[in-house]
Amino acid sequence: MTTVPLAADAPLTEAQADDLRAALPYVDSWLAYRRWRERVPGVQAAVWFDGALQLSTAHGLADEEAGVPLTTEHLFRIASHSKTFTATAVLQLVERGVLRLDDPAGRWVPRLAEAGSRLADATLRELLEHGAGVIRDGLDGDYWQHGRPFPDEAELLDMLLDRGDKAAPGDGFGYSNLGYSLLGLVIEAATGRSYGEQVTETIVRPLGLTRTGPEWDPSRADEYAAGHSGRHVAQTRVRLDHVDTRAMAAATGFYGTADDLVAYCSAHFDGDDRLLGAHSRRLAQREAWQSDPDDPSSAHYGLGFVVDRVGGHRVVGHSGGYPGHITRSLFDPALGLAVSVMTNAVDGPATALSSGVLRLLDLALEPAPAGLATRASSAGLDPARFTGRFAGEFGIVDVALLGENLVALHPAGPDPVAGADRLRVVGPTELLVARGNGFGAVGETMRYEFDPEGRATLLRGAGGMSMRPVTELAG
Repeated sequence: MTTVPLAADAPLTEAQADDLRAALPYVDSWLAYRRWRERVPGVQAAVWFDGALQLSTAHGLADEEAGVPLTTEHLFRIASHSKTFTATAVLQLVERGVLRLDDPAGRWVPRLAEAGSRLADATLRELLEHGAGVIRDGLDGDYWQHGRPFPDEAELLDMLLDRGDKAAPGDGFGYSNLGYSLLGLVIEAATGRSYGEQVTETIVRPLGLTRTGPEWDPSRADEYAAGHSGRHVAQTRVRLDHVDTRAMAAATGFYGTADDLVAYCSAHFDGDDRLLGAHSRRLAQREAWQSDPDDPSSAHYGLGFVVDRVGGHRVVGHSGGYPGHITRSLFDPALGLAVSVMTNAVDGPATALSSGVLRLLDLALEPAPAGLATRASSAGLDPARFTGRFAGEFGIVDVALLGENLVALHPAGPDPVAGADRLRVVGPTELLVARGNGFGAVGETMRYEFDPEGRATLLRGAGGMSMRPVTELAG
């Protein structure tokens, strides 16, 4: 199914916001099922629109070994989300006249120039865009695997000077954690205080983000969700400890919650000047480089922000990969809508989950095809009575009411709207599969049985096979 997103030149109307709110219980249910199916320890998620936090949820465990339930207040290492904070801090200093985007890095970090490195000539703009030709993680990146500590400032500079310039500045896009770590040094040189102090004072505190910070905070150790290894080489996960990222905090040090992250994203919406003026926001969110010039569908990068397309939306945001945590936040700055998903495993599907949430919200906003608007074609019956999650020997199906659309969705796949069927109420116990893939059961009916209280007890779906409510099967 191809969903058609709302035109991205106006905020949501009141009716559209109501449709999104009505869809959130299903969104939450879908997240819970996907976490279970992917066997991820925990998933924390949040959705923001209409000027407020609309969904705050957590499923699974914060720590598999200890059996600690995950909550919406558990802290996650949000890793490369840090780059958005770093870029915002640089742009704030540009607005104040302290920095210029065309400043060469060597002006603020003289050792680069003293050593004759061509990185001294890389501009702050090129560093922010990952176009400065800086090596990604150095020649020994085992700090990502807890093989050694993250570098301090002296080691960071040594890494930058030891074949750290893989290309000439401006040659092309090359994502670099070391390049953003260098920006952290620039911020410190320009402000006379630590990176952590600067971003906390100018970004975190003004937004009231009480569960967000620039680096591992051992005083809050009990509040963090544990990190877990992936299942790509073993079926049993191993707990991974949190460590300080030291001189690389500007690239990967931040922690936060999904709730705080969508609130932070809201400060980058169109018309919101709390952090940056309109010109700086446009610079941050413009498409400077495409990540893969040979792939027209690949994401772009601006100044500290990934710019991508999801379900037709132009979305801005970032993902993050830290040992044991995979996270992603995205937002549509024109609609004023943000989604953030945190997972606490190296193989956590945060990108697929955040995209899936947006796809479902799009479907809730999509006008139903002619003759299929649920409220106009339900034969005087409440279409909600048909909704639920049903399973049989061959799979699982969700019947969901999203905006005007009554649909059959297949939550076993990562894209929640792929292969969806459009349904129409044709009787007190029957739905017609009005539109969908012809390999399914288009033109046939889905027949229900209900108990005296009106609860669905059986569904005969595609091929006439019986399916039962998942709650009943689980019991």
